[in-house]
Amino acid sequence: MTSVTERPAASASEQPDVEKLAQALDDAVAGLAEVTDPSGQRVGQALRTSMDDVHRAALVHIVRHLREDPRGKELLFELVDEPIVRMVLLMHGLIRPDPMTLARTALEQVRPQLQSHGGDVELVRIEDGLAYVRLSGACNGCSMSAVTMRNGVEQALKAQVPGIVGVEVLPNEPGPTLIPLGEIGIRSGSPERGWVKTLPIGEFTLDAITRVDLAPESGPAVDAIVINLAGQLSAYVNECAHLSMSLDDAELDTSDGSLTCAHHGYCFDALSGECRTFPGAQLEQLPLRVEDGDVWIRVSA
Repeated sequence: MTSVTERPAASASEQPDVEKLAQALDDAVAGLAEVTDPSGQRVGQALRTSMDDVHRAALVHIVRHLREDPRGKELLFELVDEPIVRMVLLMHGLIRPDPMTLARTALEQVRPQLQSHGGDVELVRIEDGLAYVRLSGACNGCSMSAVTMRNGVEQALKAQVPGIVGVEVLPNEPGPTLIPLGEIGIRSGSPERGWVKTLPIGEFTLDAITRVDLAPESGPAVDAIVINLAGQLSAYVNECAHLSMSLDDAELDTSDGSLTCAHHGYCFDALSGECRTFPGAQLEQLPLRVEDGDVWIRVSA
């Protein structure tokens, strides 16, 4: 008689290792592909399909009922924050990654080829089906190279991101986004279109978050934050990459350079905006510069 060994239930505080679980699943699928007996393959594939169908049907039922109840809808948002729950819902097509996440994943696949020719690509935003990017490197000195790189980027994005209909190449910014306070450059003349004067640099408190309202001469106003971490400034649209909640009340940890959203706990790199909780998500960073002792932020391309 075959005995069944029960696994002890995980404690409430025990967090599953998502990477290990995902690797185990990948190994199992790979192992099934290595089965040489046709009947064994059919049985294994039928078992996998049946289990997927059962799990998806149950998940659809659970998600539907949670969405219909205001309390359940709030709980569902909290559950989706858990990496293991998010992974399972993604596997069954019940949630989809946001376009920016899909686009960054697609660009990571073409970036090695671009870099091998001395170029690179930066995704700025996605708006009305257009992906706005900046190209750098070899493309700046050769029009044919620029066209080739643009076409490769567009092809990758169209193939992997639903709704993308084209690519717009933006001009490269004149200066860095992060400005060390000890290396302030003084500029003369009026700023280019889209740059908004905010506050004197001394009003951005060291190791703190400062909320600023940006009102460009043309275009809508933008609610933004400026982070001063160890003397480096970085500006972002005041929206968490998770559910667009405000970040001016977020927690800035100077020990590890992190920014943690006060609403759902999503954690970001304070200087780059990259999400540490869910890799691929990103805060919308705004170009920043210092002129005559004042901080200027660009809100439009």
